[in-house]
Amino acid sequence: MTDVLLAAGTRKGLFIGRRHGGTWEFDGPHFNAQAIYSLAIDTRRKVPRLLAGGDSSHWGPSVFHSDDLGRTWIEPKQPAVKFPQFTGASLERVWQLHPAGSEAPDVVYAGTEPAALFRSSDGGISFELIRPLWEHPTRSAWIPGGGGEGLHTVLTDPRDAMAVTVAVSAAGVFRTADGGASWTPSNKGVSAVFLPDPEPEFGQCVHKVARDAVDPDRLYLQNHWGVFRSDDAGNNWTDIGRGLPSDFGFAMAAHPHRANTAYVFPINADADRVPAGHRCRVFRTQDAGHSWEPLSAGLPADAHYGTVLRDALCTDDADPAGVYFGNRNGEVYASADDGDSWQQLTHHLPDVLCVRAATVG
Repeated sequence: MTDVLLAAGTRKGLFIGRRHGGTWEFDGPHFNAQAIYSLAIDTRRKVPRLLAGGDSSHWGPSVFHSDDLGRTWIEPKQPAVKFPQFTGASLERVWQLHPAGSEAPDVVYAGTEPAALFRSSDGGISFELIRPLWEHPTRSAWIPGGGGEGLHTVLTDPRDAMAVTVAVSAAGVFRTADGGASWTPSNKGVSAVFLPDPEPEFGQCVHKVARDAVDPDRLYLQNHWGVFRSDDAGNNWTDIGRGLPSDFGFAMAAHPHRANTAYVFPINADADRVPAGHRCRVFRTQDAGHSWEPLSAGLPADAHYGTVLRDALCTDDADPAGVYFGNRNGEVYASADDGDSWQQLTHHLPDVLCVRAATVG
């Protein structure tokens, strides 16, 4: 069985799992007492680089990196992510760390709160603000979501290093085709039932967006009420939530190799915000959202209340794919067979905020 590295960021530190053969071992916490809201495993290097966005209640937010699979960590002498003085803003949190693909070597993006996009050209050691998005004419009307005004999703296009898609809570999806010089709202068809105009140009409370493994123009979106698909890179969106026990949720992940295959974890809403029907189930589509199937073999069968947050569901790059999720009960589950069956890897952790996994040599 392929070796896998699993990073689980929690409200009280980072825990790292390593699978050798069929056996898992965990260590941690790293960054004791820090909330780890963002993680990335950059597999473009001979030895993957790990990136972690920590948030210390005493020292504030920072981005750390490790070049030895998480055994030791380095914090840059100067803040990796810092708002320029002219913005009048200060960094509250790094919500997302996203290594670009082979089309942009050493490029890593960071999404932050306040909602902004930063770009690194040195593998995530230092970042610069992408100013045109910060100065977008719609910004004055962006409204923070329940968790704050966070840029929480960054998707790069494997065909074109200049094309980037981001999502902001609660402003919606924005795209650039010119490396960040200009940005276009891309929310046509995504509903915002909580606004007077239910289909605005922007203002949607998008929770997560994922890209199809085979068709880069196909995107999957989990909204605050609504699951959607785009077949034209975000120009238009179609509702694909029918067949789910709830179309509310936070997480969305795509299969790393198979076309038309994505995963969600439905949540009751709005006041409840626990697993739909109080059942621990991941739902998978294998036909681009025309139908959904519950995946629960090996998951708890009793009433369950572990909420899965937007970055706490992921896949690795194995074939068959590993699928992973953590919840606010402090449990982490894994599937080594595309989601068909599950096992609990660890429990009694602090709230799990994000998970990332990759195969390692």
